[in-house]
Amino acid sequence: MKAIIPVAGAGTKLRPHTYTQPKALMPLAGKTILSIIIDQLHDAGINDFVFIVGYLGEKIQNYVKAKYPDLNSHFVYQNERYGTGHAIDLASEIIGNDEAFIVLGDTIAEYNVKEVLDSPFSMLGVKKVDDPRNFGVAEIEEDGFISRVVEKPSIPKSNMALVGIYKIKETEVMFSCLQKIITKATQNHEELSLTDAIECMIQSGAKIKSFKVQSWFDCGKKESLLESNATLLKKFGSKISDHDKYENTIIVPPVSIAEGCDIKNSVIGPNVAIGENTILNYTIVKDSIIGSYSKLYDVVLDDSLIGSDTQIKGETRSLNIGDDTEIDLG
Repeated sequence: MKAIIPVAGAGTKLRPHTYTQPKALMPLAGKTILSIIIDQLHDAGINDFVFIVGYLGEKIQNYVKAKYPDLNSHFVYQNERYGTGHAIDLASEIIGNDEAFIVLGDTIAEYNVKEVLDSPFSMLGVKKVDDPRNFGVAEIEEDGFISRVVEKPSIPKSNMALVGIYKIKETEVMFSCLQKIITKATQNHEELSLTDAIECMIQSGAKIKSFKVQSWFDCGKKESLLESNATLLKKFGSKISDHDKYENTIIVPPVSIAEGCDIKNSVIGPNVAIGENTILNYTIVKDSIIGSYSKLYDVVLDDSLIGSDTQIKGETRSLNIGDDTEIDLG
């Protein structure tokens, strides 16, 4: 079993942060989006990973090699992005005839990974949603097998959305289906959806079953990322470096504070994640994510997403600020 994680997207909905940082490396509850995905799969016994990278791909590669040196990691560049199906097809030579466990690079969900791995069938993760028109949608029989999948249907026949988690046993069939539709998609400059390849597999006779994820965390926009951060902080619990002392500071859990932070005369929390080597003085922060190597002086922040290497001085605000920014709100 090899894992495929496509992380080549530009993350336009999270700009300005994704101008300088891949979306998969955005901080979340003391980890990153990518590390949560890797940890889930690695803890279940997967050690072979294929990362489909593109925009800022060297940062993904450096991060994985530094944090997960024992993984058997492969990095494939998607120079022209024609969608998730195109990204998966780039891994075909590395996967060969092995089974594949695909998790889209912005998909965090709670589910029993080992149970999915042990299933004798291909498996797709699903979650009931109110409006399925913006998702791939699975039509599911009473026995749990999927009869049809459709990408972003205008008139959905099901409200079970594909969350972006796929265990594929028939990888030879999947790659064959991808090849059948990839030429047409690239000629018409269309995005090749993995959903279309899954539908081709079903029509070719592949038996694919659904499994329901318990929770599905949206990491695509500032508001949903902050909400996911709060939920995951409650799940993981507070994580505060034992090596650092915080002078005249009140901490309201749950919070995550990385190593090397200098925090004085401040109130931190609840639902705050702070990156490493960040300085806060006379600052009140709640329901926010603060990147590494940032400096905050005399400011009150609520529902804010602050990039790395950022300096802010001033008053009360709700901010969405990218990396390497200096702002004086005085």
